[in-house]
Amino acid sequence: MEMINRCGVSLGASAIIDRNTGADISGAPVSKPTAVTRWGILGLGNIAKAFAQGLAHAPGARLMACASRDGAKAQAFGEQWKIPRRHPSYEALARDPQVDAVYVATPHPMHREACLLCIEHGKAVLCEKPMGISAKDEAIVIDAARKKGVLLMEALWSRFLPHVIQAKALAASGAIGEPRLLQADFGFRCGGDPASRLMDPALAGGGLLDVGIYPVSLAHLFFGKPVDARATAHLGATGVDEQAGMLLRFGGGELAVLSCAVRTNSPQEALLLGTAGSLRLHAPWWRPSRLTLSQPGKDPVVIEPPHAGNGYSHEAMEFAHCLALGLKESPLLPLSESLSVMETLDTLRDQIGLRYPME
Repeated sequence: MEMINRCGVSLGASAIIDRNTGADISGAPVSKPTAVTRWGILGLGNIAKAFAQGLAHAPGARLMACASRDGAKAQAFGEQWKIPRRHPSYEALARDPQVDAVYVATPHPMHREACLLCIEHGKAVLCEKPMGISAKDEAIVIDAARKKGVLLMEALWSRFLPHVIQAKALAASGAIGEPRLLQADFGFRCGGDPASRLMDPALAGGGLLDVGIYPVSLAHLFFGKPVDARATAHLGATGVDEQAGMLLRFGGGELAVLSCAVRTNSPQEALLLGTAGSLRLHAPWWRPSRLTLSQPGKDPVVIEPPHAGNGYSHEAMEFAHCLALGLKESPLLPLSESLSVMETLDTLRDQIGLRYPME
């Protein structure tokens, strides 16, 4: 069903068509060839469940295997998601000949070693963000993947969602003039249990790596790598960053005003301001959502692109597409950009004096 707004823009199921030119200005992903991808999930916490749910909406995806260091947990997870191969160790999954791609879903500090294990055995790896606790960690993983010649991609799911891709395309098309300022936040209240993963410095808890990476990555998407990064934060009783404010400045003078929190609920919106309009990514902007294009003298255009399943399917589909084409990284989120985002997060961590016990 098509919606037409007064600005002469047609909003189709997966495209935004300018009626004057007939051009698709949405940046919506084009149809991609479907090939069977046999998936394994390494680490079986909550994010693994969300990914398993998303795979059910990814054409060609077969969830073949799962692995936990707790054999009983692997059996229970496999039973829940009807997974035929259930491994009591990560190495068994890495060696499994029935698995083409591994989704690494362990806590942050375990990402590097899990990725290296899978890469060593020739598996393509989709690693939950971030791929390490520092740029140094990520560089090691990236170097290993490049030497082995396997596909590696960071599972920062927001970067593959249709409304984010469309926002990038609209900004690049000049729809809001020259983009100058990004305001974005991601804060929620976790409850503050000192024993929880989010409060545990040994698990790289706190806001920056868990949710701060989302607005920082969004700023990189629109403006590139910052030339200056400043931060201030509150470190709680356990030593992790419970909330942080960030200010990034870019080469053309663009600014990003960002915040993140794990003890405070925030609006969870993103607003990109340009010299001739704005783009608002509606709450919660980092998951399947919609955006509004505002231009002077025109009615706002609300864009609601279709999303597949719970949204995790989009990163899985992009990964499978790259794998089918023989690519070693995704053009939507290149490894160089994942590393650049981590370098920015390292700078912000240095500014607030946050270090983890394993460093």
